[in-house]
Amino acid sequence: MRKLVYYIASTLDGFIAGPDGGDPTGPEGFWAPAEDYVQHLVTEYPETLQGPAREALGVTAQGTCFDTVVEGRKSYEVGLAAGVSNAYPHLRHLVFSRTLTQSPDPDVEIVADDPASTARKLKQDGSGKDIWLVGGAELAGALYSEIDRLIVKLSPLTIGTGIPLFGHNAAFSPSAWNLTDHTVLPSGAAFLTYDRQPR
Repeated sequence: MRKLVYYIASTLDGFIAGPDGGDPTGPEGFWAPAEDYVQHLVTEYPETLQGPAREALGVTAQGTCFDTVVEGRKSYEVGLAAGVSNAYPHLRHLVFSRTLTQSPDPDVEIVADDPASTARKLKQDGSGKDIWLVGGAELAGALYSEIDRLIVKLSPLTIGTGIPLFGHNAAFSPSAWNLTDHTVLPSGAAFLTYDRQPR
């Protein structure tokens, strides 16, 4: 069965974005990734690079982890504001929203159904690679019980406040995770992979 993987950048103090919700690695962001971080993405997770970045870096590899990306409306609208209607044209792209009535891009699917039940259906379709939950935090909170794996791209900085990993409305539900892989880069960033322990 396919896994739902929350593959996300986080600060040391557990925030995935600043209080404004903007892209922390974007032009107005607070984290400028080091060259070794970008090279690790290109080598290990090329499918998670946005289309314009793939083009600029000359990346054509399809990747081995994901063939589907899911995100919430707020996360999607960060790209829209930058003029990008489909940041991941090389993946099946689903956006969860009850307010968007029509997709701004023919290759982006708008899903108004319950995120958890939709995630379960996607996972049951064993015909592909894993499903990447790109964000945002509200969707991650709604999908908390369905997430099978966490890949945290831990940045070597703190910001004091912002948007936490699972948003502000996630239910209190302690879960145990096993560290199954880790890579620490010379620049100080770490890629930490955790699989949810059987319940």
